Amino acid sequence: MSLFLTIAAIHLIALASPGPDFFFVSQTAVSRTRRQALFGVIGITLGMVVWSALALLGLQIVLHRLAWLSQLIAVAGGLYLAWMGVKMLRGAWKAPSGGGSHAPMAGRSDFAILRIGLLTNLANPKAVVYFGSVFSAFLGDGISVGARWGLWGMIVALTFLWFSMVAAFFALPAMRRGYLRLSRWIDGFAGAVFVLFGLHLVLGRRGH
Repeated sequence: MSLFLTIAAIHLIALASPGPDFFFVSQTAVSRTRRQALFGVIGITLGMVVWSALALLGLQIVLHRLAWLSQLIAVAGGLYLAWMGVKMLRGAWKAPSGGGSHAPMAGRSDFAILRIGLLTNLANPKAVVYFGSVFSAFLGDGISVGARWGLWGMIVALTFLWFSMVAAFFALPAMRRGYLRLSRWIDGFAGAVFVLFGLHLVLGRRGH
């Protein structure tokens, strides 16, 4: 039980630290419908399903033996996040001041937003570092298969609950009214954050 509580606490801290997932969910919730925000949360959660399953199946060992793979994932993820950021910046630039947004998710279907959420999470190499080192460090050989998949279920549930709360907060009427007034600046800020995340990952890896 102490292992579950320890990993739950570590995972919640990791979730609470702002990153691409947080900015994607908050921007989607404030600018789209509650239903579409939920699909975005599901997409993020599916990404966590993949990362946590890989960690339980030995991600740390693979990354240790194939260092180039970790770098490739980081660069590819950085390029995707930067590309998303550029699209957000272009949409913010074209949007009328104080009016509707031409953000890259405008007019997208529910499942398209789910896909964007999934790719945003999979493109975040912070997940590689977290699941490949911090998370894996608590998984010794003495942990049973049942406990491992119990941890997997807990990680998935915590991820969904956390980002559902984030989406619910940013979908509040007051937050939406603020977005309508400042949509151009909010989308521009979100785009700049994604570009900075992406460039940091790409340029940071070039120095290794």
